[in-house]
Amino acid sequence: MTTNSGLIAVDKYIFGEADSPDYQYHIKDIQNSPADKHIRDLCANCHLGAEKKEYGEITQLSRGGGCNACHLNYSEEAKTDLVTYLSSEKKELPKFHPSTDIFVKNVHCFGCHSRSSRISTNYEGWQETSLNENDVINKVGYKVFEDKRVYKYIEEDVHHTKGLLCIDCHSSHEVMGNGKKYAHEEQAVSLQCSDCHFKEEPRTIPYDSLDIESLLVFLHRDYTHADKSILVVEKDKHPLVNTFVDSVGNAFLIGKKDGNLHELKPQSEICSRDNAHKNVSCATCHSSWTSRCIGCHNEFDKDEPRAFDLLDKKYGKGQWKEYVAEFSSSLPAMGVRENNEGKYIEPAIPGMILTIDKGSYTGKEIGEDVSFHRLYAPNSPHTTTKSVRDCKSCHSNSASLGYGTGDLVYEITNGIGKWTFNSEYALNPNDDLPEDAWIPFLKATEKGIVNSTRLDFRPFLVKEQQELLLIGACLQCHDDNSKIMQQSLVDGIKPLLKKLNKNCILPTWN
Repeated sequence: MTTNSGLIAVDKYIFGEADSPDYQYHIKDIQNSPADKHIRDLCANCHLGAEKKEYGEITQLSRGGGCNACHLNYSEEAKTDLVTYLSSEKKELPKFHPSTDIFVKNVHCFGCHSRSSRISTNYEGWQETSLNENDVINKVGYKVFEDKRVYKYIEEDVHHTKGLLCIDCHSSHEVMGNGKKYAHEEQAVSLQCSDCHFKEEPRTIPYDSLDIESLLVFLHRDYTHADKSILVVEKDKHPLVNTFVDSVGNAFLIGKKDGNLHELKPQSEICSRDNAHKNVSCATCHSSWTSRCIGCHNEFDKDEPRAFDLLDKKYGKGQWKEYVAEFSSSLPAMGVRENNEGKYIEPAIPGMILTIDKGSYTGKEIGEDVSFHRLYAPNSPHTTTKSVRDCKSCHSNSASLGYGTGDLVYEITNGIGKWTFNSEYALNPNDDLPEDAWIPFLKATEKGIVNSTRLDFRPFLVKEQQELLLIGACLQCHDDNSKIMQQSLVDGIKPLLKKLNKNCILPTWN
């Protein structure tokens, strides 16, 4: 959050200024290449090193401020005294000062994390729209945020419904770093759903084994469960000090917002015994929706007279401008994260389906030197629900598989089964794929095409698509909860294919 390394790396990668999105950068060191200028014009607001020069509490519009970004809090008395101080031309000094403390609220995260993948707004249930403030006056289900963006209510995360804060899950060990450098922010996140919603026995440590940082947080919050075991995160073993396990083995989380006690339910039987989906992330099934945007165009306006450099905080002439065609939401698509930790299915969103008029920055005519990119990005939607998406929403849903929205139909003609797809959007002339697609329908992506913002994240290969659609074909007749489909969750589909009913018609692949 301080270096913006991952953000810079991906931007330079897409602009063609780097051959990998995994190099290390620091926001304070960028210069004025096309990608650097793009970051200065559109992205450089959101880094912790930005100086806070205005008096007042943290709001949705706040960006940066070092320690203040997370730890500054104003009491009502401090806010009143600040108003008095400023209105008296700084002659009447405040009696009550703001505090810097560990009581971080969601608004402290909101300023930066409501951008890009929109985690903060998703968590509260709001999807960005292209509407203007005047379009939604007195309209139920819409909200205008402080920056005047208009949002539509979809569904909030179950943890938000319960009153949990961001820091109930993401502790100081993650947010403040552990001394290691990571190429991308998600790599610094060690917490997993299974750390609280465990499969068998929870991982714990006793109070007297807490590290100094965790102990200080425990004491500052006046916790009293020193006689109980405390949950620890599997990946890096850091403790979740607002949790404990009681004498009969029940686990609880203490909400940092209100002190309410929340029982931590183990994984359901379906999740814990399902062998077929053991490499599918929790978010893939339990995310009720995620944000999508398509039709982004970036163009440099050399004549913009009041271009503001977000890094140097200065006005100048000439600015990159971004135009977007459409905001929407849907169940997340799926992609494959494949690295030395294994192979996992994770949510994916259209991260960059866009054009960049590079020539506009170097003095060429508009449209003379334009690059087109179709990249999806791994995503953590933060729209978790107890209920899960149904089987067809993965195995026979075109958007989920990467083809884009449209009609994906299993047709049986003369005893031959075949999948067909008709897209909702027109084909983009740059690559003849539907505007919102990630990959071609049951065809291999052309060699050399970059289609992801991460080197270890990719769409499904044709063979994998066929495997998914094979189950989709079965689901045309067999209900999700039928005996045979439930059996496939335990044993996989291959043993069942050996005992096919004569009425079963499996798909053929051209």
